[in-house]
Amino acid sequence: MRTGEARAYVHGEMLKPMKTLASALTICAIVFAAAPAFVHADEKAADGAVHVKADAAAKLVQEKKVTVLDIRTSDEFGEGHIAGAQNIDFLQGAAFEAKVKELDKTKPYLVHCQSGGRSSRSLKLFKKLGFESIYHLDGGLGDWQAAGKPVEK
Repeated sequence: MRTGEARAYVHGEMLKPMKTLASALTICAIVFAAAPAFVHADEKAADGAVHVKADAAAKLVQEKKVTVLDIRTSDEFGEGHIAGAQNIDFLQGAAFEAKVKELDKTKPYLVHCQSGGRSSRSLKLFKKLGFESIYHLDGGLGDWQAAGKPVEK
């Protein structure tokens, strides 16, 4: 054994350094991949929102704990939306920001678009404006519908 060289043993058998490294990296990958499953449902992410899937979002809506903000275009909204949703088109830029500024920042909102892209990008505005309680429907209306949740026209 060379000076400074470490050896790892499992069940009395010496492991090769590369095999040990590969095993350690595999374990790390599994732990980090599973990490989102260990986040509590009500924890805010760095973007200031609590991220929820369709079932959790449906419960929030059913219990009337949130106002639903559908940030798709008016055409998309007209094709079907979550009952009671308010439509504010994210693609309207400055007009979107102006309408969001008018909202009550102390009320809880469930924000979504069609697949989660636009609504994810909108979260920094809600955070910047100081909204206290934002929920983000991960996967958007597409995942809501795929989960068999109702929409109205």
